[in-house]
Amino acid sequence: MKVAEFQGIGTIRIEERPVPKPSPSEVIVRVMVCGICGTDQHIYHGKPGSASVVAPRVLGHELAGEISAVGEQVTSFAIGDRVTVDPNIYCGRCNHCRGGRMHLCDHLKAVGVTQDGGMAEYVTVPAANCFSLPAMLTFEQGAMMEPLGCCLHGIAQLDIKPGASAVVIGGGYIGLLMVQLLHLYGASPIVVSELDKSKHAIAVELGATCAYSPVDTDLMSVREEQASGGFDIVIECVGRAETMQTAIHMAGKGGQILLFGVADPSTDITVNPFEIFSKELQIKGSFINPHTHNAAIALVQQGKVDVTRTISHRFSLEELPDAMASYPSLRVTKGILHLT
Repeated sequence: MKVAEFQGIGTIRIEERPVPKPSPSEVIVRVMVCGICGTDQHIYHGKPGSASVVAPRVLGHELAGEISAVGEQVTSFAIGDRVTVDPNIYCGRCNHCRGGRMHLCDHLKAVGVTQDGGMAEYVTVPAANCFSLPAMLTFEQGAMMEPLGCCLHGIAQLDIKPGASAVVIGGGYIGLLMVQLLHLYGASPIVVSELDKSKHAIAVELGATCAYSPVDTDLMSVREEQASGGFDIVIECVGRAETMQTAIHMAGKGGQILLFGVADPSTDITVNPFEIFSKELQIKGSFINPHTHNAAIALVQQGKVDVTRTISHRFSLEELPDAMASYPSLRVTKGILHLT
């Protein structure tokens, strides 16, 4: 089989390997579609993912495909079944797992991070991490259940009531999923701050009230125009110091702020404690996607969330090394690999 092997910072090469065989509790998935996550780019440039990455490694934690082999203990799936994969593997033994916060597992493993992932024609996955993909859904939709699941976990950190004013900072793929979820919760208005003006119309199409460029528009004036005194909900989906600091300023009294964008580990922000005190702000983080796959599947199956509208680039496996090297210049909203 062919794999795209991450061999160190800035290097991915197409290699050939034997097709793997499953252990008793595993399945082999013939990968049909694999998403390219911002985290894959972070890893490519030497930053950590959800856990440490040791090269050589096949990346890719957003994937869907068909089961081509099953381990002898696997009874829940059969060869030919269509599946979407939750990549995160928890130990079940540490205090976090036993306390119901398994996503904070002290021994977290993940397909495409600590073990080989979906940027390959075949991948080994624990059967417990596979979810049946309904026949009405495509493999592209199936691969996008992981990022949607992450957004669902993030949204669950907030107490969103119908009519709550909201602003999403960053209108990329994740930001536009957040817009759709806020719309489902009944938030109004929903404002998007996004540099790329080509995304503004899509944001409105997917549920935003309006979208602005922070370069051309004073966001503080937008705050007063759309949510006098500040927004009830602020979701930051960029991960840069300046946008996280803006998120705090955009919040109104009693506001809830979700710092969802993945920042460089060396990034620090300047926070005014008096602003947090005087506005009684809640600032929260969100890490991966504990047990959200079924909910993600249901929302897409019901047509409540569109996970493919903002896929902007599709690549073959052979195109991946060049694509990863030039990714920032391609202006990708969401990129995916097709392996068939």
